[in-house]
Amino acid sequence: MKSFSSADLFSSARYLCRWLALSSALGALAGSASALFLIALDWATGTRVAHPALLWALPAAGFATGWVYHHFGQSVARGNNLLIDEIHDPKALVPKRMAPLVLVATVVTHLFGGSAGREGTAVQMGGALADRVTQLFGLGRDERRVLLMGGIAAGFASVFGTPLAGAVFGLEVLAIGRVRYDALLSCVASAIVADAVCRLWGVHHTVYAIPFVPRVSPAGLAATVVAGIAFGVVGMLFAEATHRLSALFKRHIRYAPLQPVVGGLIVAAAATALNVPQYLGLGIPTIEAAFHGALPAYDFAGKFAFTVVTLASGFKGGEVTPLFYIGATLGNALAPLLAQPAPLLAGLGFVAVFAGAANTPIASTIMAIELFGADVGVYAIVACVVAYLFSGHAGIYRAQRVAIGKGEVEPGE
Repeated sequence: MKSFSSADLFSSARYLCRWLALSSALGALAGSASALFLIALDWATGTRVAHPALLWALPAAGFATGWVYHHFGQSVARGNNLLIDEIHDPKALVPKRMAPLVLVATVVTHLFGGSAGREGTAVQMGGALADRVTQLFGLGRDERRVLLMGGIAAGFASVFGTPLAGAVFGLEVLAIGRVRYDALLSCVASAIVADAVCRLWGVHHTVYAIPFVPRVSPAGLAATVVAGIAFGVVGMLFAEATHRLSALFKRHIRYAPLQPVVGGLIVAAAATALNVPQYLGLGIPTIEAAFHGALPAYDFAGKFAFTVVTLASGFKGGEVTPLFYIGATLGNALAPLLAQPAPLLAGLGFVAVFAGAANTPIASTIMAIELFGADVGVYAIVACVVAYLFSGHAGIYRAQRVAIGKGEVEPGE
């Protein structure tokens, strides 16, 4: 082991100051963008709830979104996958139009009743802003990679109010089985600053609570393992269904702007015929309800279907909040079968379905602790790791690479 010299100390101090400054600037930009986005999203959701007839304009909104992306946004249409690919293999700066296009398109999705989330939008804005900082300061290829990871972390942290989970998400999401440490400082600083700045703009995040976490016991852990398997399989099915339906839309509807028209018609007709407004938008009221009492056992499947159709047909938004909904309601349904408290399994499902679908068990466990408290930690890590193992190597991010396969052991040096 090498000794630590005064030159090393000076180099570390210079590195710390440089990356704190760059990451803080990025965090302030990303946090402000997320605040604007969340305020606009609240307005869109409130307007849709007050005017349910807006749902029938969803096909027209889909055509408008598809037309704009077809003519002006093809270079950024891959969204999060574009950012992940640029980190793995840098080629060109992320186009400036990514941030405004995805912000407006996601607000439009929610205004007219599409079932989508918000993480994808915040992450894409964070990545686009990271490249603006890269351009401004003339950063090199490797430094750009680091700042792009910080942008991902900042977007995730600020949109959910979870800076620790956001920091780890930026490091963990790139490759299955490997966490990047070269961007550790950038992700931590960007995430913390972005979350703080977003809150300074007056944005308040939804508070979820598990009122009582049972003491860790063999029976509780066994139930968590069984639930974790279910969470992982559902996460895998969600990713597979979204990818396959998207391919089906593209194969049978060659003119891209018409794809969300068909998806919008399906969503509007199904929501009206079945009278299920709870499956539209983010679905936060139902997520909250999952922590307080029994819900219909099929709720997770309903949200699953509406979200897959919305996203696969080309509407913009994220997958993560719908995955929270799917996980929380699935956990609620499993609670009586596994003889565990519904709030506990709702909380575990909330994070574990996401852990399986995104292949991010560490970030998901940290998110559980940030949202529900440290007492849930042991149950959360068991649920997230099991869900991760049972979700296969597919995921919601196609650009995610496999560094070490699940169930494999990395060869020794």
